[in-house]
Amino acid sequence: MAQVSIVMGSDSDMPVMKKAAEILDKLGITYEMNIISAHREPEEFFEYANSAESKGFKVIIAGAGMAAHLPGMCAAIFPLPVIGIPMHTTSLGGRDSLYSIVQMPSGIPVATVAINGGANAGILAAKILATSDPELLQKLKDYKASLKDQVVAKDARLQEVGYQNY
Repeated sequence: MAQVSIVMGSDSDMPVMKKAAEILDKLGITYEMNIISAHREPEEFFEYANSAESKGFKVIIAGAGMAAHLPGMCAAIFPLPVIGIPMHTTSLGGRDSLYSIVQMPSGIPVATVAINGGANAGILAAKILATSDPELLQKLKDYKASLKDQVVAKDARLQEVGYQNY
């Protein structure tokens, strides 16, 4: 049974949403991924959101652009955490998406990551699940250590070759 649901309103969101899936894959977290439009197929959306808890999902990661209602509507129905990913848009650079997702009414929170923040959404979902999973918590600690190692290696290369050849 999948622990996380990744949902997006359009396949144009896939380049960002796949970054969340890649993190979940790396950490061994099961998920399902769907394209469901809250605006263009409301009946299917309500069926999805109303059945998410009974399907065993513990977290929903929802990406949306422009009016960006998908994460908020998920949070209105799904009783567990929802993480919203605002998508960059050509008209307003993603600020429209960000404001739509982050400005939820009292009682209906959506944890919101940066514009196009797919990887951070995956990490945040893992952190939520790790509160009751010591093995996953250790994987997250190891992942964080690997980030440090990457920076150290990049600095060593810079020191070796200089900025002109980096």
